[in-house]
Parts: sequence; structure tokens; C-alpha cells
Amino acid sequence: MIAVRPASERGHLNFGWLDTYHSFSFGEYYDYNHMGFSDLRVINEDYVSPGRGFPTHPHRDMEIITYVLDGALEHRDSMGTGSVIRPGDVQRMSAGSGITHSEFNHSKTELVHLLQIWIMPNKHGVKPSYEQKYYSADEKRGNLRLVASPDGSYGSVTINQDAKLFATILSPGQELTHKLENGRSAWIQVARGNVTVDGKELHHGDGAAVTDQNLLNLIAIDEAEVLLFDLAE
Repeated sequence: MIAVRPASERGHLNFGWLDTYHSFSFGEYYDYNHMGFSDLRVINEDYVSPGRGFPTHPHRDMEIITYVLDGALEHRDSMGTGSVIRPGDVQRMSAGSGITHSEFNHSKTELVHLLQIWIMPNKHGVKPSYEQKYYSADEKRGNLRLVASPDGSYGSVTINQDAKLFATILSPGQELTHKLENGRSAWIQVARGNVTVDGKELHHGDGAAVTDQNLLNLIAIDEAEVLLFDLAE
């Protein structure tokens, strides 16, 4: 079964410097019917103005993944990590027992467009940690590239949860299938472009919860970039 979460129904807040869309309840946006899916708690699509960003703030007991689509995001945290995240990079921060960090648009002239993802951990109070890896467009082209997993397999970043995140870039008409094992579900998030999932059209910003089926079929309508989360039911 596929339940579509249309982009037009997401929470939307515009603070001037930040234009943000929330697939699930977050901050000032609350929707009892959309509190997350399985261990996936947050998918925010953010557009951050040049030179602006999120000042230092705390997190704990959350697996936070940042996926930049356009521009560059600068990160600094209480572990002493400083980095710039660009398209192709996947950043993972395990907040664990507690961490503070800041995120700013690295550019003074260009917008940064990103997805921020939160996954509930299966271990609380772990030592905070940080990881960032680059995955080229060629690795994702026509392929479900594993970019996050519980064991770091295939060069993916490691998260404290029984969840896998795949990223793909599809050319018009290109098709992919993904097998879900028994007891697994999936969330599909369209980062850009348009696709069909088992015949259902999904557009930029749309999400879809997939339950009670073992095979997914994705076909690109036009050039598209898609994230697929393989999750416990």
C-alpha cells in the first residue's frame, strides 16, 4: 500500500531568511496525523538565504542527516568539527548524550537548498559523533546508492538505527526496483523532478509511505532525484 504525502500539504513557514517545508510535525508546525513514519521523525526541505543560518543550538538522542541539493552549508559543533557540506555530500551527526552546533549558508550571494532528516536512534546516551562522505552523481545515476546504514556497509555513513537510506538520480524514463524484506516498510521522498511509484505520480516535495508490500517500482517522468528509506515496520 502506498500513501502519498503531497508537497502542497506539508507544513510551511517563511522567516524571511529561512523558507522551510515540513513533511512531519516540527517546531511551530504541528499535525497529529503526521508525526513521523516508523523511525523517521523529520524531513525538512530548507532554503536558507545567503550569509544566514541557524545559530548554535542543542540536540540529543537523534540521528541527524543533512543532504544538500544546491549551494553550500557550513557546519560547526561542540566536538570541534568544522565543515562545508555541498551537493553530493551526506553529513551524519549522532547527537547522543548531547551536542551543540550551528549551520549557516556558506555563501554570501547564493541560496542553499537542503533536506534535513532526523531518525530516532535505537541507543540513547551514546557519545556524540560526526561523519561526512561524498557520493558522486555517477554513483547515484540509475542506481539506488546506499548512503546511510546501521553498519556503514558499501561506504555509507553509519547511523544508530535499523534503517537504510538510498539516494538515486534518474533520467527520463529510467526505471528502478527495490525489494522490501518481510517486516520492512519504506518512505520515498522526491528531492527534485517527478516520478511514478507503482503507477502513482509523485512530484518534487512529495513523500510516500509504503507498507505491506515487498517490491517497489520507480520510473522517472523527467530528470529526478529521490531518497528512499528502508525502515522497520
